[in-house]
Amino acid sequence: DGIGKIGNPKCGDVLVLQIKVGKKHEKDYIKDIKFKTLGCAAAIATSSVLTELAKGKTLSDAAKIKSQDIVDKLGGLPLVKYHCSLLGSDALKLAIKNYKSKTKKK
Repeated sequence: DGIGKIGNPKCGDVLVLQIKVGKKHEKDYIKDIKFKTLGCAAAIATSSVLTELAKGKTLSDAAKIKSQDIVDKLGGLPLVKYHCSLLGSDALKLAIKNYKSKTKKK
């Protein structure tokens, strides 16, 4: 229902995030979430953790997920890999924005 694609030109990592949105108590929530990451192990791990954090949350709660939440859930990341956590939170915001732009037209 929504797609967020983001890349980091510095390291070459690319994340494509797809969300499936459902309705619960008249609120939109993330029913399912999938990702495809081209990048290092840290980029893949942060993308995976993001899906765990976001699935089942309302769109407004999911949009509040920060890169630090991802790092904390992983138990930390080396400082040189911290930028990988930014991919996930940014792609999620883009996917939510994409979904909302599609539903406004209906």
